[in-house]
This record gives sequence, C-alpha cells and structure tokens, in this order.
Amino acid sequence: MALKKVSSLRSSLVPRAAVAVSAAALLTAGFAAGCSSSSSGSNAISQGLTGRGPITYVEGKDTTETGAVKQLIDRWNSSHPNEKVTFKEQSNDASQQYDDLKQHMQAKSADYDVVALDVPWTAEFAAKGWIQPLKDSFALDTSTLLSPPVASATYNGTLYAAPRNTNGGLLFYRKDLVPEPPKTWAELMADCPKAKDAGIGCYAGQFAPYEGLTVNTAEAINAFGGSFVGPDGKTPTVNSAQARQGLQTLVDAYKDGDIPKEAISFKEPEAQNAFETGKLLFMRNWPSAFGDVGSDASAVKDKFGVAPLPGKDGIGASTLGGYNAAISAFSKNKATGLDFLRYLISEDAQHIVASGALPSVRASVYDDPALIAKMPYLPALKDSIASAVPRPVTPFYPAVSKAIQDNAYAAMTGTKSVDDAIVGMQKGIETAGS
Repeated sequence: MALKKVSSLRSSLVPRAAVAVSAAALLTAGFAAGCSSSSSGSNAISQGLTGRGPITYVEGKDTTETGAVKQLIDRWNSSHPNEKVTFKEQSNDASQQYDDLKQHMQAKSADYDVVALDVPWTAEFAAKGWIQPLKDSFALDTSTLLSPPVASATYNGTLYAAPRNTNGGLLFYRKDLVPEPPKTWAELMADCPKAKDAGIGCYAGQFAPYEGLTVNTAEAINAFGGSFVGPDGKTPTVNSAQARQGLQTLVDAYKDGDIPKEAISFKEPEAQNAFETGKLLFMRNWPSAFGDVGSDASAVKDKFGVAPLPGKDGIGASTLGGYNAAISAFSKNKATGLDFLRYLISEDAQHIVASGALPSVRASVYDDPALIAKMPYLPALKDSIASAVPRPVTPFYPAVSKAIQDNAYAAMTGTKSVDDAIVGMQKGIETAGS
C-alpha cells in the first residue's frame, strides 16, 4: 500500500489542511485594516480581462514527493508555448506566504497573476477586491467538483477562486477492538467502555487552544446543525440550540473522561502519537496521519481502520482544508489566468494533484483503483469531504477563529458554561466584524 511513501508526504498535507494554525494569530491586524470590496482592487477588476501571455503562479513550497505543482505547470507549458506559467515558489511558512501575497496586492503589483490561497484567506482577498470574481465572462464550470470545496471558494454568493485541492478530517479507529466504526457521536460514546476495558483512552482530536481547536469545535457544532456566520460573512449565527448541543458533546466527553484529560493539550502530532502507540480507541486527524500510523514502527499497524467523522444522525461535518487558486485583480493576462484555472480543475490535472497525496476536488478521482491501492483511506475521505463544511467564510477569519477557540477551551476546561461560551463566541464574532 506504499505506506512509507504516503507517510513521507505528511509534511505537505498538514500545512495545507490546517495552514492557518501558524498564521491566524498574525493575520488579525491585517483583517482589521478594512475588508471593503471598494478598497484597492475595485478599479482593477474590469481591467486586463482579455489579456493573454505568460503568467506567474504563486504557491507555498511544493513539498510533495511527486513535485505535483511542477508537474502541473510542466504539463500546461508543453501545450501553451506562448502562455507559459512561471512557478513562484514561496516558503513553507503560512504567515510568510500570506504576508507576501498581501504586500503584492496592496502594492497593486501585476507580478503575481494566479495565487494559491488557503481556504480561510479567500473571503478576505475577495472582500478587499484583490482577486477576480469568476462570473459573467469569467464564469467557471464547477459542476464536476465536490460542492464543499466550491463553497470554500465562494464569498457573498460569488465564486472567486477555483478549488485546487481539498482535505477533510477522518476518524481513525482500532478495528481489532471495534470491528465496525461508529456512524454517530452517540455510537462512538457507546463504544467508550471498550476503551476502558482495554486500559486506553477513548477519543481525542485537537483540543489545545489554537486553530486545531477551532476546527474540532466547528466540526462538533456543524454536525449538530449549528453555524457561525451568515452568508454575508459578518452576521453571527452561533447563538443557537444546535451550536450548544454540538459544543456540549465535547464538554461532556471531556468531563466524563471519554476524552482523556491530557488531550486538552493535543495538537495533530500529539493525537497521532497517542493513537500510534496504542493509547486511544478513536482519533480525529487528517489523512496525513495514515502513513505513520500504518508504518512498521506503529504499535497499531494492521489493527486500525479509517472512516468519516461521526455526526448527530450519520456522517458528520468535517472542517474543510485545502487551497483555492485565484486570479489577481491586478494581472494583465487574466484570460490566460482563467484558462489556467480551468486546467487546474480538469480531470488530468486533478489526477496529478491526487498522485501527490493532495486530496482532489473532483469526485471521480476518488474512485481510481490505482490511487485507492496507494491511499486506502480515499473512499472514507471522499465521504468526509462530501459532507464537509468550510471554516467560517468571513473576511475577519482570524478574529472569528480566536473567539471560537478561546470560548470552546474555556467550556471544556470548566471555566465557562456552555451557554456562556456560546454567547462569548457570538459577541466575539460581532466584534470581529465591527
């Protein structure tokens, strides 16, 4: 199953799935500076629409073993000699990527034609008029794509980017102790006595106070029908019975010990280590954990399976990861940029993406037997992404994320009631957009 190969790619998957982990705290000031679509890019939107010629594509460091990004560009360049793409490879640091893009956009630079945006950044860039809306003559056909990645590239009812690759959370479970994975949260909790009998913890995700807790909290609240912001990206919607029920599931599980006490400090590596060393019955993590968990060094090799995250009544609501590709409002060759976006979501390009262990945005790719043989988690991941929900689509994302994680952490550790935590999230979201 080429597990070592999959394992070696985890460094490329984790940042793309949760790249805002390292960037969120640094972005708040940038968002507070103003997110009106009437800002620096508004006049540029109508310019360069018919321009054709060489373009520059900007993305973080290509750390995939297959060199997926370079493969994509080489394939394009071989058939577009007069419209060649130059790959501007940024660092692998999320905050540096964001700062670089922001500087070029604020300077109205035409040097960057198509840019890769982590999904939470897309709304801000759209609201500030920095990226081209994909409508009218620039409309993009997304009918063959999974709908959640498309939603992550949509702001205020308009598509602003092409989903380039995606990601979703998975439930890792001990199939030697639980032959069938739980399909609902209630079923998962009902299996916890088996963990106690085995002398191990029941369930852990990422509960330290950072972006991972925003993700895990969002998955719990979304799974029970709650939400955080309205379609305008500003109006708070989290003060609801559904959101309370979702957060209560995490609080109760931690209070009862079904989420081990030490898990309150877990990020992705700590959760993986606990599962990999045989100390957990269930783990929520990204597909990037699969290779190490299944390696020869793992205590649970051949003893685990993967499934979609459980929800209230069935498959849950994974938080979506991934990258969106957008045309800079300041590009001089937007017609070429649009064709390049169309290429990035094509069947051929998405097979290159998937072969690099970056989850595809096309449903058909998940049914490829050759890819499933290399990455056996693909069928579960397809189901996970099909029911996934983007992180709150808002131009004030860092402040919204902080309101979510701070209040969820307080509720889990008992310094706030669930009611007070939900009210705190609501007020924090209101403040973020004011």
